[in-house]
Amino acid sequence: MVFFLPLPPMEFRKLYIETYGCQMNVVDSEIVVAILQQNNYQLTEDMDEADLVLVNTCSIRDNAEQRVRSRLNEFKSLKKRNREVSVGIIGCMAERLKEKLLEEEQLVDLVVGPDAYRELPSLLQEVEGGQKGINTILSLEETYGDIRPVRMDRNHVTSFVSIMRGCNNFCAYCVVPGTRGRERSRDPETIIRETTELYQKGYREVTLLGQNVNSYRWEQNGELNFENLLERVAKIDPDLRVRFATSHPKDMSDSLLKTMATHPNICRSIHLPVQSGSTSVLKRMKRKYTREHYMNRIESIKKQLPGASISTDIIAGFCGETEEEHEETLSLMEWAGYDFSYMFKYSERPDTFAALRYSNDVSEETKTRRLNEIIELQMKLSLESKQRDVGHTYEVLVEGTSKKSKDELFGRTSQNKVVVFPKGELKPGDYVNVRVDNCTSATLIGRPVGA
Repeated sequence: MVFFLPLPPMEFRKLYIETYGCQMNVVDSEIVVAILQQNNYQLTEDMDEADLVLVNTCSIRDNAEQRVRSRLNEFKSLKKRNREVSVGIIGCMAERLKEKLLEEEQLVDLVVGPDAYRELPSLLQEVEGGQKGINTILSLEETYGDIRPVRMDRNHVTSFVSIMRGCNNFCAYCVVPGTRGRERSRDPETIIRETTELYQKGYREVTLLGQNVNSYRWEQNGELNFENLLERVAKIDPDLRVRFATSHPKDMSDSLLKTMATHPNICRSIHLPVQSGSTSVLKRMKRKYTREHYMNRIESIKKQLPGASISTDIIAGFCGETEEEHEETLSLMEWAGYDFSYMFKYSERPDTFAALRYSNDVSEETKTRRLNEIIELQMKLSLESKQRDVGHTYEVLVEGTSKKSKDELFGRTSQNKVVVFPKGELKPGDYVNVRVDNCTSATLIGRPVGA
């Protein structure tokens, strides 16, 4: 007779992860959690019980990196309380600084770039052996397409699906090609599979992510471009809303707009970064389009998708920017009537074309003043946009409970505008028609109508 001794219970380690920066980093954190869960780690929201603390970082602006460094200083007390805990920096800041991070931040045990997450288990073994772990090798192929991300969103209604990685545009101010590598597209079948699974789990909206989604291309087994992919995702189910970000103006095609117009569940909202309204500044930025081309794209959007909302990114005080060039940005904003903008002062990033070739010659005082003028104008435009919605009824996807009242819910229209309304019997994931009765510059306020 053979006796089998019971195996000892598996001892899981605890992982705590913080994410900074763009939605691409959010997706990357979900991929990291999936990889580590397959290697004996459990996610925790309590940093004090963690065996491993990871900080997923952004390098797009200097203040993003300074936030991370400030957070690392706070981790020093964590190390004193628990000398066994390991601290890792992953993402774009890890890729940009590489070994320097280990020298500059003594409490950091692990530095891993965006293309090396599969190596985390072996690198952690090195850390456990008393060494520092580092891998910042960029890939020409890695898309993590075979990995099912562990969703960390709280509403289980909306989620993000990465369709490509890297960027080939090399804008003068941008670190992305250096921190995320060259552009490569993900196998469309894995995108369709992931999106279908999200819908089956109850998610009702997905956003397709890429540094420049318009340039998505898959050429194995026949060519598939972004319009084709978007249509395939939209056809998964008419109850699944589909968004995408981010588009590049030089690649925003009429055929993409026609695809959007054909499918009502592709949201009527386009984020089209302009960065500057001046052709001369755009040329220095190496953006590869002019003010006139950008305006042509906005006109086409408004013609083919009437009622669509348009948002943008704007940089104040880029190298050499004159008052006249700044005024051109303000005039383009007024003309376009943006519903929303991400607005920033120019932040010089090391090793970019601008840092190497241009003088950062606009004073901080002038940058701040110009940025404030841009913000003031955008608040006016946002309010006017919302005021035009008052008295109209929109289909809203319920996302959760309002921050201000547990008796109210919030959701978004197809145009990506937030609406707050009485809860009633509704719940997250429901679609409801809401009549807009009032608004602020940021939010629509309404009430459900109909059945």
